[in-house]
Amino acid sequence: MSIDIFWRIPTHGEPRHHRSRTPYRGDWFPGDETRRVPGLGGDGEDGYTYIDYLAEIAHAAEISGFQGGLIPTFPSTEEPWVIAPFLARETKTFRFMIPFQPAFQNPVLVARATASLQRATGGRTLYNIISGGGGPEQLWWGDSVGHDDRYTRTTEFLDVLRGVWKGGPFSYRGKFYQLEDSGLPDPLSREDYPEIYFSGSSDAALASASLHADFYLSWLEPFAQLGEKFDRVKEKTAALGRQIKTAVRVDIIARPTEEEAWREVERGFENIDKAVWERYYASIDSESVGAARQRSFRPTTINSYRDFIIEPNVWSGFALLRGGQTNGIVGSYEQVAERLDQLVQLGAGAFILASTPHLEEAYRVGEEVLPLVRGSVETRLREVA
Repeated sequence: MSIDIFWRIPTHGEPRHHRSRTPYRGDWFPGDETRRVPGLGGDGEDGYTYIDYLAEIAHAAEISGFQGGLIPTFPSTEEPWVIAPFLARETKTFRFMIPFQPAFQNPVLVARATASLQRATGGRTLYNIISGGGGPEQLWWGDSVGHDDRYTRTTEFLDVLRGVWKGGPFSYRGKFYQLEDSGLPDPLSREDYPEIYFSGSSDAALASASLHADFYLSWLEPFAQLGEKFDRVKEKTAALGRQIKTAVRVDIIARPTEEEAWREVERGFENIDKAVWERYYASIDSESVGAARQRSFRPTTINSYRDFIIEPNVWSGFALLRGGQTNGIVGSYEQVAERLDQLVQLGAGAFILASTPHLEEAYRVGEEVLPLVRGSVETRLREVA
């Protein structure tokens, strides 16, 4: 059993540690023009930009043992479809997971672009399919389609994408897509179809994932709850005569000792400003079931960072440190590896890991944590054999 482990490529600027949310390594601050900070190398005047910094992160992750990297997409990020081919030219074997919402591209165009990218990179492209959380952020993209219809559209998009990839003629009549006698030409149609990582926690999302996904991807949740979710999607997939693997996206803080790791959390917690707290507790207009599940882990009474500990080595305050997902793993190198290995035992076949800053932490996690996880998996397989 092989475990694929990816790193996160921060496409939105990042601070130099968990104790600050102000980007230090970037040439812009998303959403606040007054807080622009100098870019690397004199604000890019010497030709070295933040995108070059992303290439450094990809290099660090590649040589530290990660199979590839997730290139996030939000209203406040660079565009993954543009960043991926640039980083592919800067690496040798590193695979690039491109997240996108099917609403915003034509499936035939995506098939053509991806097949060309596969030819250019030696087959290093993967997808992270997301269908959007609704609310103002979805309208930012110009998309007003309702929750379940977004997943219907996603299913149709992937039906078309896979159909045209096989060559032609391929015709399709759906609610959102209609085409006649389409198909990729040779040699594009001979390229490997990308692996699909699929995100979403609602019943509609699980139904769509069961039809097309190779990996069902979830944020970290309490382990028993996460195991139940994995079982649900595997049951739906098995009913269709398919098999699906599961994956977990999780931030970590790993240090030589548990005390050092929690001290890093404590220092970050002590530097959270009032505006971050206000956003944290603001009502969120979103239809995302996954986001709602994450918000359910917030403590009702907060006296210290310890109030966010929901399981051994699992801390639910990561959204306060850098935004994004709520839950992450904190501990010594051995403890973090043990918790990741427990997720493998629950069925996880892949991980997308992250920590701040992504450059230095790629080396730290790659050199200190990954060998322990892979070593544990190999030991258990030998014991079973």
